[in-house]
Amino acid sequence: MGGHLNAALEITPNLEPLFGTRDENLRLMEDSLGVRIDLRSDAVHVKGPDEAVARVRGIFQDFEALRRQGINLHNGELNGMLRLVVADPATTLRSLADAGKQRSAGVKRTVQPRSINQRKYIEAIEQNDMVFGVGPAGTGKTYLAVAMAVAAMNAKKVSRIVLVRPAVEAGERLGFLPGTLQEKVDPYLRPLYDALYDLLDPEKVDKMLEKNVIEVAPLAFMRGRTLNDAFIIMDEAQNTTIEQMKMFLTRMGNNSKAVITGDITQIDLPNPRKSGLLDAINILGGVEGICFCHFADGDVVRHALVQRIVRAYEAIKPQQQELQLNLGEAIQPQGDQQAPQQAAHPAKPQ
Repeated sequence: MGGHLNAALEITPNLEPLFGTRDENLRLMEDSLGVRIDLRSDAVHVKGPDEAVARVRGIFQDFEALRRQGINLHNGELNGMLRLVVADPATTLRSLADAGKQRSAGVKRTVQPRSINQRKYIEAIEQNDMVFGVGPAGTGKTYLAVAMAVAAMNAKKVSRIVLVRPAVEAGERLGFLPGTLQEKVDPYLRPLYDALYDLLDPEKVDKMLEKNVIEVAPLAFMRGRTLNDAFIIMDEAQNTTIEQMKMFLTRMGNNSKAVITGDITQIDLPNPRKSGLLDAINILGGVEGICFCHFADGDVVRHALVQRIVRAYEAIKPQQQELQLNLGEAIQPQGDQQAPQQAAHPAKPQ
């Protein structure tokens, strides 16, 4: 059985950013590794089991080495990496940084997972032809998929990127909206454009869109096509019908990869049970070459408040379902009583 160690680690200018806002990264190491960390003027004193203290020392050494190499991690990125390091003894800051650097060639931002589920998701995309990313908003499902698509194209693994979204708010009947076809569909595709412009220079994105190297289109435009040598992403997949999902999944051609993302708690279809994403989860779970990655509210990487909002809604959901059930029973006609006539202007479904 290992003993206990009390180590004093010198504070250098390179080390100070490691501590995080209000020393949150030090607290993370304390809670996860079972050590006591005291920050003093001359040094950081670490006390705890030998192995745990050695891991803290390794984190400090890796971080300082990365800083000397000119790799500066902002706190949000660093905190996510530290969570992976403390959860897995085989993972180091240096190995994560090296993998992120390889993955991020040619893009403005480092593509770095910030949670265990995000790491599994990235690895699944690298290892499988088709991946489903399912979970709440803000977990990085779409952003990481677009980043992996850009990385694949920069590495010449594919020759184009196809980004797809169902225009469910327009009911796929876009002819009634004013403007050109592109102007009609752009609002529904904007989140995909946002990810592209965040990863690449705007001029480069515009040129690739113009040459059709990157195609952003509504789901209806996929019918009848075969997509070869492409990285295909469908976002908001929970809003596809069963028929649309089957149509999309069968568009894959030779040397293509597909990533499907969605949130089964945000289904906007008239009949949520007819969601193509729910159907695919039930049918395709055991199919070789297809991987399902599930995210939770703990994977939310937007503003910290977003994570608390997601948890609050998840906590109230059982009460909402019970209320809807009670309301449904209350409006049922009883006996031979005739059901009331429908209002001339029925309320829009929530």
